[in-house]
Amino acid sequence: MENYKNSLFENIKNKLSAWLELDEAETIPNQEIFRFLHSIKGTAGTLQLCGLMAIIEKLLEGIDEESARVWSRSDLRNFLFDLIEHSYDYERFDEVEIKEKPVRDSQAPLIQIIDDDISMLILLKDLLEEKGWMVITNADPVKATKHYFEMQPDCLILEIQLPVKDGFQILQDIHLHNEKYFIPKIMISIQNDKHSRIKAFKMGADDFIGKPIDFEEFIVKMERHIQRKKIFDQSVLIDELTQVYNRRFLEDTLPRYFNDYKRSGQPFSISMIDIDHFKRVNDLYGHSVGDHILVEFAQFIKCNIRSSDLLCRYGGEEFVVIFPDTSNEEAKKKLTGLIKDFSAKPFNQNDQTFSVTFSAGVFTVENENVTPKEAFEEADNSLYEAKRSGRAKVESIQKNGFNKKSLNVSVIDDDIIIRTILTKALHSLQIPHFDLNIAVYEDGHSFLKSDRAKEDIGHFLILDGVMPIMDGIEVLQKVKQSRNADLFTVLMLTGRKSTDDIANALKLGADDYVTKPFSIKELQARIERLMTKLI
Repeated sequence: MENYKNSLFENIKNKLSAWLELDEAETIPNQEIFRFLHSIKGTAGTLQLCGLMAIIEKLLEGIDEESARVWSRSDLRNFLFDLIEHSYDYERFDEVEIKEKPVRDSQAPLIQIIDDDISMLILLKDLLEEKGWMVITNADPVKATKHYFEMQPDCLILEIQLPVKDGFQILQDIHLHNEKYFIPKIMISIQNDKHSRIKAFKMGADDFIGKPIDFEEFIVKMERHIQRKKIFDQSVLIDELTQVYNRRFLEDTLPRYFNDYKRSGQPFSISMIDIDHFKRVNDLYGHSVGDHILVEFAQFIKCNIRSSDLLCRYGGEEFVVIFPDTSNEEAKKKLTGLIKDFSAKPFNQNDQTFSVTFSAGVFTVENENVTPKEAFEEADNSLYEAKRSGRAKVESIQKNGFNKKSLNVSVIDDDIIIRTILTKALHSLQIPHFDLNIAVYEDGHSFLKSDRAKEDIGHFLILDGVMPIMDGIEVLQKVKQSRNADLFTVLMLTGRKSTDDIANALKLGADDYVTKPFSIKELQARIERLMTKLI
């Protein structure tokens, strides 16, 4: 019976591929599509493929057997998408695994693993992601530290024996720069002696797990650490570093401002504030200097606003100020003065003196139908416009629209089914501040020859590891050797057993990898998370 099922899905895939690879100008007669669906229905019923049956019956309801319509490739792709996706799932997933495997979202706990043993990386990543957590991996210690500060994981798993910089050195760097943050840090090592364990705990580790790892015990410990992190985040209302209110306090307090407005009719203003070129400060002077600037900035704002105003750290270098009983013009005037005064404040590092500016976006609530979510989106849009148009300024577009930054997103995969699924998934993403310019390529050679590969704008590349003519590793290598390599963020798609491909991808600079088979929703969530560091 299984052979017949596989044969049916192979025939479906061949027909879908043939249609999807047609030129856009070519058309497919309606009757051909109807006959195709009708034949599948009979076979699917005989083979007791209930999921396929349900999809076909729904499609048949949307197509008229007698219609003289001809279908374009794009119309047919949209009409048959559920069948395309189901064919992909059947070919790559066991049905039991589909039902039981959790689907991560972009808010799932993020765990970072640093280990140069690629087999261990793959094993731990699979094990942890089965629990519904999202995992990023690094084999390069230098890049791993950078990823840690950019991605801000909820838990860190760190091997001691690493090339160039060992785990103790990484732990020391992180502790120096993030000693006020609570992020569980777990050391793992074959070097499981008393001296190593004591040294790890003295340097800030929260746990030590010896290799070989007992996976049952490991998962229980991870669950405990993730739970502790969640409880801590929910209970603390003051940001550990800057000592101003945190995002949780803001979310708990914000409804009061909207209720006060509905009662009094007095407008209030919300401002999103972002330190300009903060990443450059961290890269030039180090994260300890960056933390110092965050502390100084928070205290500067706090000391120069009214006691009735509310200052919160929203995340990273982004802050929120709420100005009660304040008009749009009054808020803009106040923030413009703060930008001028803060930019005159000198900072010193390694005998160098430098200054820092910030940008701000303002939205004034003067309509009781505005929701907190809408107000924050408008303030954030205004902030983005301030940064886009030169920085060190205040903008308030008040729903007048703004220009988003263009981000190239390219998919390179020789499988037309996967290209179709990924294209639809990408078009459904809503990434703040970015207009996604999506393109697909069936091989690396055509991508590398394109003008798109040479453009000096941000580029998110989804790259299949195994392709004819030029495989994904070779494409990745050429991308990372190009003059605009720093503009690329690369997500590799690999076979589950392709340990060498994963190792080479990570060594060559891939930012993350996803093993096939993958869930489309999970892939979307992972893309959203990676794109946050591009904003």
